[in-house]
Amino acid sequence: MRYDLVIFDNDGVLVDSEPISNRLLAAYLTELGHPTSYEDSIRDYMGSAMHRIHDLVLERTGKRLPDDFDDVFHTRVFAAFQRELKPVSGAADVLEKLTVDGTPYCVASSGSHERIRVGHRTTGLDRWFDEERIFSSQDVGRGKPAPDLFLHAADRMGVAPERCVVVEDSPLGVRAAVAAGMDVFGFTAMTPAAKLAEATQLFTHMEELADLLT
Repeated sequence: MRYDLVIFDNDGVLVDSEPISNRLLAAYLTELGHPTSYEDSIRDYMGSAMHRIHDLVLERTGKRLPDDFDDVFHTRVFAAFQRELKPVSGAADVLEKLTVDGTPYCVASSGSHERIRVGHRTTGLDRWFDEERIFSSQDVGRGKPAPDLFLHAADRMGVAPERCVVVEDSPLGVRAAVAAGMDVFGFTAMTPAAKLAEATQLFTHMEELADLLT
């Protein structure tokens, strides 16, 4: 193993949540008078912490989202998760291999702690993640593309940034990992490879990841 810590993004990497959440986000923003297509949401918000959605809408329209925006959105997302959410194909196998090999790993997500845990419980991935392995943008002042979250995760796990590799599927996450001084493997199952061009390496199927890590 050439890394001392594997840091996973969550949405789109471990749980197949991006199609669900971006569909609902686009619909909710449109409902509030900010016309947004699914493609717009993927382009502008995929990989973002909630504060970035608020910031971009305010910057573009001069209007603030409602105070209860986050709560309403998450209620809709969690209900859809219960109906539709699946683990990313091959994710459990990668986690099993890392566990058997004794390789430290964790998750560092732009999503809230509640969102991470709901997704993991729904998909059965919670068996792989105790509390000490879960990090959220809620834990730091700035979300991706700032490096803060990944640096926080590495520090809490006791590993130097240069000994970490991040597994990401969003341009914001790749930029954050690069800024943190970490290698990053870009997962292109949903994101065009050109948008993850800053990544150390690219891969399309989760089954490929184990070979990249060795």
